[in-house]
Order: sequence, then C-alpha cells, then structure tokens
Amino acid sequence: MAIHIRRREFIITLGGAAAWPLGVRAQQPAMPVIGFVNGASSETSASQLAAFRQGLSEVGYVEGQNVTIAYHWLEGRYDRLPALMADLVRRRVAVIATPGSTPAALAAKAATATVPIVFGVGEDPEIMGLVASLARPGGNATGINFFVSEVVAKRLGLLHELLPKAVNIAVLLNPANTATAEATLRDVQVAARVINAQIHFLNATTSSEIDGAFATLASEGADALFVAPDGYFTSRRVQFATLAARRAMPAVYSTRQFAEVGGLMTYGTDLADMFHQAGTYTGKILKGEKPANLPVVQSTKFEFVINLQTAKALAIDVPATLLARADEVIE
Repeated sequence: MAIHIRRREFIITLGGAAAWPLGVRAQQPAMPVIGFVNGASSETSASQLAAFRQGLSEVGYVEGQNVTIAYHWLEGRYDRLPALMADLVRRRVAVIATPGSTPAALAAKAATATVPIVFGVGEDPEIMGLVASLARPGGNATGINFFVSEVVAKRLGLLHELLPKAVNIAVLLNPANTATAEATLRDVQVAARVINAQIHFLNATTSSEIDGAFATLASEGADALFVAPDGYFTSRRVQFATLAARRAMPAVYSTRQFAEVGGLMTYGTDLADMFHQAGTYTGKILKGEKPANLPVVQSTKFEFVINLQTAKALAIDVPATLLARADEVIE
C-alpha cells in the first residue's frame, strides 16, 4: 500500500449526484439555491467539494441550514451544458458555481447575463469574455484564474527533467473541453520548442477512446505521455494509471489525484484552494455583494507530487533535485 510522506486529511463528504436534491422544492423561499456544475464526478471531487463548503461556511452559509446546493456532475458530458444552464436559469438559482470547469463557465455566461456566476478557469477569463477585466469584472461573473499556460510549460519542463532522453512526447486532449484543449495545444507547442521535443497530439472524449489513445501510443513509439487538464480525465484517473502501468508509459498529469492512484507525476494548481476561494466568493454574493465588484482572484498555490513507487516500477531513477522540490512523494 502506498505510504504518503506528507499526510493530508481529506474530508470525504459527497454531495448527492442527483441533479436536484430531495427537498429543494420544499425549501422555504428564503433559502437560496446554488447551482453547482462540474465536469468530473462526485467521487473524484470529494476533497474539492469539502473545500468549497468550507469557503461557504466561513462566510456564514452551511448546506442544509441556510443554503441548498443542487449538484450537477457532468462526467465528461459537456454536451449537456446548454440545456442544464437553461434549466438553472429557469429555476432562478441564486448563484451558478462552476469551479474547475471552463466549459461550464462559458455555458453559464452564454445562458444568462443576470444570474451571478462564480467560475474557476485556467484560461484568461477576460479573453474568453467572462469578465470585462480581472480587477473590475463588470458583469454577472467573477471567480478564480489558475494560469494554465504557465503550468503547462512547467509541467512539461518537469517531465523533461525526469526523462531528459524522452524526445517523442504524446499529448492527450479532450476536444469536448474546447477552450482548455486549444490552450493546452498552443502552450505545449511553445514549451516543446524550449526542450527540443517532438509533440504528437491525440484526442479522447470517452473511456473507450482513452483505451484507443494508449494503443496508439505504442504504435507511434511515444517516450512519454502528457495528459491535458480536464475534469472528465480526472474522473478516469484509475483507468489512466492502469493503462500507463500496463504499457510501461511514463505520464505526467495535472492534479494530485492521479498520483494518489498510481500516476507517475503531477504538477498543477492546488484545486482544493481554488474550490475554497470559489466557495468564499459564492457566499459573499449570497450576502449581497455583486460579481461586478469582486476582482478575479489569481491562484498562487501549486502542487508537485511524485509517485516514487510508480517510478521504481518503470525503472526510472528520479533525480534528487526533483524529489527535494516535490510537495509530496508517494512511496
């Protein structure tokens, strides 16, 4: 069993996976409803959801006491978003919260100019049209920006540092998550030139397509795999770790959850911190503050995790310099 050098306690409190929890319609009108939309699954997002609730509670809102949360877990079905957002607007939810899901944030913004939106996105929210500016959002949306471009370059650099002889690197994208896929494609190409790596792009939107992508990796002779950030990919993290182990494929991922189930290495935003901030902003809006006046917060916490057990299974000698910089080493 994996032993964590640095242990963290995760509060495993799952929200109901049903679209609308029992009792929403029976609640008193004074109890606001938060429409919570995420691209992953409730099982994948337990610690992040606990952080969101913690942020809410710090502003005075406790689920079931003075606020109701209606959970919508997409599990990669981004095609559901237009109808889902239209339904949330029709039901007049108090806030739409979309931390960690760029497609959900864009769909919410397209659906309403009046219902407050709290997002958590990796791309520039100003360029995407979510806000007028980071300092003064100006509309009905605000939230957290977590620097995908800088993180992509850093993650690819760490992979190169771990495997300096890996020159043929496959990058797996989810084209259904359009904005994130396009940003990753662009940023990886720029970062690859710095390390003289050859990049090959693969797409997957379903579990069977993930299987197919790994089969393609073998036929193309890829030295390593770079998995783009995506909520659905995170929900399939065990599948990724299993396939990578079966094919002896070194892979780097975006969130610590991959390393916890056997993924080799992860580097990315501290998602629990981002969800916490989203919960805080959601609570502030419930108290009467306007999204237009709440500046977009930029994430400053990042996590670098190495699974040393997996590295040993792949016969990879992890440099001491990398181990020293890791926030957590699983062995």
